Amino acid sequence: MGILISCQSISKSYSSRPLFRDISLGIEEGQRIGFIGPNGSGKSTLLKILADLTQPDDGNVVARRKLRVAYVPQEESFPDDESIEQLLHDSCASLGFEAHEQAASIDSTITKIGFPDRLAKAGTLSGGWRKRLALTCALVQKPELLLLDEPTNHLDLDGVLWLENLLKNTDTTFVLVSHDRAFLQAIVNRVIELNPTYESGYLSCNGSYADFLESREQQLSAQAHLQKSLASKVRREIAWLQRGARARQTKAQGRIEDANKLIEDLAEVKRRNAMNTSVEIGFDASGRRTKELFCSKKIAKSFGGRKLFGELDLILTPGYKLGLVGSNGSGKTTLLKIIVGEMAPDAGTIKRADQLKVVWFDQNRAQLDKGKTLKESLCPTSDSVVYRGRSLHITTWAKKFLFRPDQLNMPISYLSGGEQARILIANLMLQPADILILDEPTNDLDIPSLEVLEESLEDFPGAVVLVSHDRMMLDTVSTQTLALNGKGATKLCADYEQAERWLKSEIAKSEKVGEVARKQTGKSEKTKTGLSTAEKRELSAMPETIEQAESKLSNLQMEMSKPHVATNYSKLQQLMREQEEAQKSLEDLFKRWEELESKAAASSAEILANLST
Repeated sequence: MGILISCQSISKSYSSRPLFRDISLGIEEGQRIGFIGPNGSGKSTLLKILADLTQPDDGNVVARRKLRVAYVPQEESFPDDESIEQLLHDSCASLGFEAHEQAASIDSTITKIGFPDRLAKAGTLSGGWRKRLALTCALVQKPELLLLDEPTNHLDLDGVLWLENLLKNTDTTFVLVSHDRAFLQAIVNRVIELNPTYESGYLSCNGSYADFLESREQQLSAQAHLQKSLASKVRREIAWLQRGARARQTKAQGRIEDANKLIEDLAEVKRRNAMNTSVEIGFDASGRRTKELFCSKKIAKSFGGRKLFGELDLILTPGYKLGLVGSNGSGKTTLLKIIVGEMAPDAGTIKRADQLKVVWFDQNRAQLDKGKTLKESLCPTSDSVVYRGRSLHITTWAKKFLFRPDQLNMPISYLSGGEQARILIANLMLQPADILILDEPTNDLDIPSLEVLEESLEDFPGAVVLVSHDRMMLDTVSTQTLALNGKGATKLCADYEQAERWLKSEIAKSEKVGEVARKQTGKSEKTKTGLSTAEKRELSAMPETIEQAESKLSNLQMEMSKPHVATNYSKLQQLMREQEEAQKSLEDLFKRWEELESKAAASSAEILANLST
């Protein structure tokens, strides 16, 4: 594999704060690299350096001659009045393409991405389609190296799965920054964590995200053992230095220098190990003993003549964690508003516990006043907060969320998206709650913060309702997952995988109904497509067969989530292989079910058509 780009001893700082120092790494053809690391470690900056949009303070970046690089930023910015087609022409105008080559690239890329109208104005696109447009503007350039900064941010699950499938099937080498662990596991073949806790400033591992986790555990364990070993040696050398020299003897100068070097090495390892910290998150419950916090019976809601959900029964009790999944517009936010009481259902009954306390995490960061300082946002009325009955000084409270004292007087508009998310979480923790509602809480949070947030939500004694495109968080936190297809149907599932399969089956059913209707309307050819006796028996037994397969998959996933398994990487790898096999078997069953149902539906349509004639 040839080297596309190489960084040699590069460093970068902002103001007096170093992001990274003396980083040396290379990117080869065919690699699919995931950049991860704590917020503020410099991932986005390093990506911009690779894109030649920012220069390092020190060191060199050497790219292969005439390397074509395309970069997709976190936030897209397009003129509202320009069409998709015009923006694509602008993207590759300076690349020296022949007219026919440029036109062919635009046509093929638009088809691949799936834009229904190439003349649509950018200002008319939703957030998800604007993200697709940004990716299209990069792909139309036919890059040899594609750089993506947080491409899953603000996408719904459908959008994440679409992007995942697109990147799985591309031959382009890419580097992406992401905190979506399931997304990383699905598509990357190399993981690089940018983190000053490592001696080289980063840890690189060839393989999947699961392989990286194993490598990181070994690295951190070795570093912890090194600290203990150095500490033991330093104690012996200090004891030797403190003993007085014997008569006519002086201490060997070389040994004194070695002792001082050991002390410096120990201090450096301690400093790096101390950086391996995470946010302290723990939500405060109200202590309510009520068994039922929220209970709905046969509630329904429609908008613009379209039913979002109907006859939905839902009970939220202390300790119950509910995940919500469905495409944009399927009714997730509407259901959240009904739970809170901001909106009433069209039908059905609702019962809430007296003086129910609901705390809502807003994905749009609407609660934050960007003009305030960090101190004013964390503690607006005094220099201390009261958390779980204990008074904490603002400096101590800020440190729990990895904020430095010198940041307290900084306007929060200067802070990163991840830091702003941590402010919201800090404010939520001060509010006693019976029900926590989290609407896309994972946006901009780094992986260590996500892991701590998951643990906190699992330990929270009240009820949790979670909307997230982070599939790993949904499966880790949720007791059950409620899927909404946006056409009136809902299904309570054991986990995200089961919910996704149900949503796909609903789409397939809808497409089949439409196809049958089109055939009936068009008086299409009447081919005999009835089921054989064996196929009828197979179709009749299919629900039970699928249920058994789903149960097997669910048991494997439950086993993988157990703490003693999650830390046993060889066992985890074995279970992941079994999970992949079980998932493939289940998908094959669904395909066979759809095939049999399609034949049965076609047979019914033929009978109806014959009767009508």
